[in-house]
Amino acid sequence: MKKILIIASLALCCSLLASCEDFLDTKKYGAKTDWETQEDVEKALVALFSFNTNDAEGVTGRGITWFECCSDDMTVGRPQGEAEDIRNFRMSPSNGRDVKNNWKIMYEVNAKANNIIKVVPTMNLDNAFKTKATGTAYFFRGFAMLWLSPYYGDNGPNGGIPIILDTTEPAAMDSPRPASVLQNYDQIISDLREAGERLPLFSQLAPQEYGMPHKAAAWAFAARAALYAAQFDAKYYDTVIEMCDKVMGLTGADKRELFDDGTDKAFANLWRKQQNFGSEYIFSLLGSAVDGPKFHGMSFQNGGWGLYNHWGYFQPTLSLWNAFESGDTRRDATIIYPGQTIRFMGRDIVFGSSSYSISSDTGMSFRKFLSPWEEADCKGKEVNSNGDNASNTLGTCLIRFADVLLMKAEALIWKNGEGDAEAKQLLNRIRKRARLPENSPATKAELKNCLLYTSPSPRDCS
Repeated sequence: MKKILIIASLALCCSLLASCEDFLDTKKYGAKTDWETQEDVEKALVALFSFNTNDAEGVTGRGITWFECCSDDMTVGRPQGEAEDIRNFRMSPSNGRDVKNNWKIMYEVNAKANNIIKVVPTMNLDNAFKTKATGTAYFFRGFAMLWLSPYYGDNGPNGGIPIILDTTEPAAMDSPRPASVLQNYDQIISDLREAGERLPLFSQLAPQEYGMPHKAAAWAFAARAALYAAQFDAKYYDTVIEMCDKVMGLTGADKRELFDDGTDKAFANLWRKQQNFGSEYIFSLLGSAVDGPKFHGMSFQNGGWGLYNHWGYFQPTLSLWNAFESGDTRRDATIIYPGQTIRFMGRDIVFGSSSYSISSDTGMSFRKFLSPWEEADCKGKEVNSNGDNASNTLGTCLIRFADVLLMKAEALIWKNGEGDAEAKQLLNRIRKRARLPENSPATKAELKNCLLYTSPSPRDCS
């Protein structure tokens, strides 16, 4: 079973609670606890998102995505000795690729969350605000640990990763590793449960708060943590089902559903900025033409034929191509191959033609995140004018309703056996959107082959 969490490039929306400049240049917020006012706490909350900024490319750009190249679905895309080391499981502290930043920066997020959890309850502030603020902190403490645990922890000789629950400065963190990564997942699930109790529903967020965590996001990530834990102990499948049911049970303005515009391009149209806060996206990190997701600009034609400086990393393999069933509309939405026509920088481009050659050594590239680059006037409007940045207005969706359906289906199949009736229903909802026959066998092979739940990896075809 391919249970790989890929959290790719993303960026901070400056309008969340305060201006980017205010907190990015002010290290005291989130790092120290000399807060006096609600405004101080609001800045500390926004500082929890600082791992998304331009100067943290190693986390929200290529970062963890290098690990996906260890699978058979994606390759490095460009000659990179250190990336090849990662691809071949030769990881070491001296490796200079962006991966090295993940540990440090996510434990800094952990520390900032701990400060909020410890200090805010003692402040003379409105109780509703304190509940929401601490809920946000519990969410990000669980989020940060979930970012690292699947990669650096196990249930064997290495054990888990340090669990830091106090206001410890990152430089002073020297906690022993727990005996098993299951202790990490227990803590993550506990933190996300607590976040779910304290956070508002998405419908209760003001428009200027879009991008902040909410109940459904906490429950969905708790399900993901439990699914990782279940590979070591099957009892966690019950938690997966419980958390997924919480999301699936939402009603009214908070009801979640697969996006489907009734066309064969439904899956392709899902990856447009209009869906940043649609019914399918559960939790996204936002971007702009100033500061935004970078992975979107990495996973396409290197150099963009002189039109835009895409980076050419992370290219699809034939294995990924073959994983799609015949007639699956998600394949052409996900992978661009010779002869396909795309709209890029105001031009109709036939990929692989004499004018538009292919830099990828697999002969293919990813296309699902290209929508911000379609129009001729997109520079400075939809994408950063500097291709070395490649930020854009398409939110980086970290978890979707499709993930929830697939996680519950997987839990049911592993708990009750292949062919589970409810799992079939869930998987057929995914198949229907892909314009495939609704004849899911609900097998482990089906989950492994294509119905993957690894948002926002380009191989995510759910």
